[in-house]
Amino acid sequence: MDGARSENDGTTARRAAPPGKGEKVADWADGRLGLYALAKANMRKVFPDHWSFMLGEVCLYSFLILILTGVYLTLFFDPSTNEVVYNGTYEPLNGVLMTRAYESTLDISFDVRGGLLMRQIHHWAALVFVTGMLVHMMRVFFTGAFRKPRELNWVFGWTLLMLGIITGLTGYSLPDDLLSGTGLRFAHGAILSVPIVGTYLAFFLFGGEFPGEDFIARLYPVHILLLPGIMLGLVVAHLILVFYHKHTQYPGPGRDQKSVVGMPFLPVYIAKAGGFFFLVFGVLTIMGGIAGINPVWAFGPYRPDLVTTGAQPDWYLGFSEGLIRVMPGWELNAWGHTLELGVFIPFSLFPLILLALGLYPFLEAWITGDKREHHILDRPRNMPVRTGLGAAWLSLYAVLLIGGGNDIVATHLHLSINSITWFVRISVFVVPVLTYYVTKRICLGLQRRDRDKVLHGRETGIIKRLPHGEYIEVHEPVTQGQLFTLTQHEQHPPYEIGERVDANGVRRRVTVSQRVRARLALAMFGPRSRITKPTVAEYREVTSGDHHH
Repeated sequence: MDGARSENDGTTARRAAPPGKGEKVADWADGRLGLYALAKANMRKVFPDHWSFMLGEVCLYSFLILILTGVYLTLFFDPSTNEVVYNGTYEPLNGVLMTRAYESTLDISFDVRGGLLMRQIHHWAALVFVTGMLVHMMRVFFTGAFRKPRELNWVFGWTLLMLGIITGLTGYSLPDDLLSGTGLRFAHGAILSVPIVGTYLAFFLFGGEFPGEDFIARLYPVHILLLPGIMLGLVVAHLILVFYHKHTQYPGPGRDQKSVVGMPFLPVYIAKAGGFFFLVFGVLTIMGGIAGINPVWAFGPYRPDLVTTGAQPDWYLGFSEGLIRVMPGWELNAWGHTLELGVFIPFSLFPLILLALGLYPFLEAWITGDKREHHILDRPRNMPVRTGLGAAWLSLYAVLLIGGGNDIVATHLHLSINSITWFVRISVFVVPVLTYYVTKRICLGLQRRDRDKVLHGRETGIIKRLPHGEYIEVHEPVTQGQLFTLTQHEQHPPYEIGERVDANGVRRRVTVSQRVRARLALAMFGPRSRITKPTVAEYREVTSGDHHH
């Protein structure tokens, strides 16, 4: 008894031991921030798993790497247009007059330890960031992940894409080399084409006649503070909404609008995300170390009387340059003023074409009239019109990218630059239409194949001869999980105006918007835009007898 009592006393003593320092800190933080309840509610949140979901993570990690490398570069860059005579490590430019901004860029590249590596990682991360955002948005677009309740998150992502493009423009303009100066001259001419206020905008942005004396000092805080600050806020809001709405998932067994099949955020997802961040960082570091990009020393400092041969912007701005290069040089003179339509029209089309992508979710919601929440993604083949429109938009982007580099294409392929320009001018109108038609036909063909697979099973390639001499191919029935995936999509009838005269002979008023909505709904969801999926009765009829399965 005494031994048992002493053992119990020891257990009580161990239980009554004071909490450790870590526990005290955790209790202190929980009492003031409520972290325990927040973590308990969200750390075990389930996230689905698919390789395409990593596209958003690539964007996030590239943005973080941009911030990290950008902070390092700001420690050594001098955003000044004061002219100096270079006398540094890069001997071919010794004695050349240049701005302090360009000189500090050379110093970062040749004299700062790790400076060139940081510059190149920063530039590659910017390209991957914008590329990742565009590809990620296309994944969201083709799968319908923008539907309710994620319309606002789509707007956040679209705004991030626009700000990323503008931030890239301001970033590669800071070194004040001949290439970036050529791009700024291009931007300056586009701004001047704006009617009435173009001259005032150009003077305000550049601090006078081009190239001005304040443009680098004005671009610098915009590039390192204003735009990144806005983008950081949008990224945080974007992630909060993803967490709040729960992640979308592809159709499959056990997945519906209320349940999610996947892994918990902690510890599985957070461990995978951490590893993927270092993987992205490592790949960008390898690219920055072995793949040279933007060698400003090869271009020399900017001079208004010179232009870089074969000057090309980064790919995401080649779209806008292609619009201007292939546009005829139209001018309109009226009341003593000249309107440069050859520059202003493409300068206006650039944001309008991107705006069409941003507004599409709201247009589709208006056409369908669907007010329900959607957490299951569409298979692109089941939405042929939407998929065709997305493919047409991408084809237009590709065609104009060729137009933006028409001189490079001409020299490398030994073609006439005029022929390339006219090819792009015609393709702008023809290629998107052809791409839309071909993509839609492919989607309808895939729908027919899915219908046949549900009704007749999968072709095995095995040929069998029946007793009466007939040769057949043996089909293997698909599993129940595959049947669900192939038939889970909904096919609601498109919106219709209905009878215009009621039972009492009173003619109902129909607005123009109703007519437009009905026609668009018929085009997008009518019988010519989808293949009717098999019904339960059809499936049972086919599978009930001997149909060579």
